[in-house]
Amino acid sequence: MKQKGPQQHDGEEKEYVLDPAAPPLTLAQKLGLVQSPARKLTVDEWSQVKSRSIHEGDSKQPCVICREEFRLQTQVLLSCSHVFHRACLQAFERFSGRKCCPMCRKEQYETRVIHDGARLFKERCAIRIQACWRGYVVRKWYGHMRKTVPPKDKQLRRKFFETKLQELNDSFVQYCHMDVEAFLNDIDQSVSSSRRVFHQFEREHVSEPQEDDWQKIQEKVIQRDTQDCPICLTALCSARLETEAGRTLAPHPSNRRTVLLSCSHLFHQPCLEAFEAFCVEGRPTCPLCRSPYHKILV
Repeated sequence: MKQKGPQQHDGEEKEYVLDPAAPPLTLAQKLGLVQSPARKLTVDEWSQVKSRSIHEGDSKQPCVICREEFRLQTQVLLSCSHVFHRACLQAFERFSGRKCCPMCRKEQYETRVIHDGARLFKERCAIRIQACWRGYVVRKWYGHMRKTVPPKDKQLRRKFFETKLQELNDSFVQYCHMDVEAFLNDIDQSVSSSRRVFHQFEREHVSEPQEDDWQKIQEKVIQRDTQDCPICLTALCSARLETEAGRTLAPHPSNRRTVLLSCSHLFHQPCLEAFEAFCVEGRPTCPLCRSPYHKILV
C-alpha cells in the first residue's frame, strides 16, 4: 500500500515553485564545453530567502509595480527576496521582454508562490472586526448606563430625571389614550382615599408632647406673635406667654383663658370647646391646619 505524504491543515495555503524542473545536462555541458544552468535553490535556501523577506517587511508594503496592497491576490517571492503580485510580475516580464527583477535587476531568478500578504490581510480584518464588536459592546453598555444610572453633575442629573419623568408621562398618555379623564379621576380618588387613611392613622396614633416639647411650641408661638383668636377674631390674653415674651399687659375684660395646641396655634378656650362640640368626626382637628392635637391652658 502506498504511503501518503504529510497532509496540510485546513485553512493553510500551499507554497510551491513556479519554475519548471531543470532539464538533464547535455553531453557538452557534462564535458564542460557549454556552461551548465544555475543550480536550483533547495528548501533550506528558500527558507532563508523568505526569512530575509519577512525581516525586511516586503509583504506588509504595497506591490512596487502596481502600488496596491497584496490582500488576497496571488503573491510571488523571487530568489532575491523581493515580493510582487504574480499578475504584475508576469505583465512586467512581457513588457520588458526578459526575466529581470524590477527592483534589484537580478536576472535568471526563481519564483515561488507565497501567501504572507493574504495571511497579514486576514489578521488585519480579524483585528478590525474584533475592534468593531468591542466598540459596539461598549457603546451598548454605555447607552444602558446613561439610561439607568443618574450622573453626578447637578445639571445633568436634573436633566436625567426630567427625561425620565417625560417618558413616564408619555407612557401614561399612550396607554390611556382612550379615556384620559377617567384614568386621571381614578388616580385622584386613589390619592384622596390614601390621604384620608393617612390622616386617620395620624389622629389615632398622635403622641402627647412632653414638657420640653411644650416649651419649644411656646417659643414658636412667641416668635409668631399671634394676638387674635382665629375663631372669634378677638384679642387673646395669656399671662404666661406675655411674661415669657417680656411684656406686661392689663387683663382682658372678657377674662377668657387661652388654649395652646400641639400644632402651635392659639385659641380662646370657649371658642375651641364650641368648635369641638360641632365636630362630626370622632376626634377633632385644628381649625387652621387640620391636624390632630393635644392642648394645654396658658
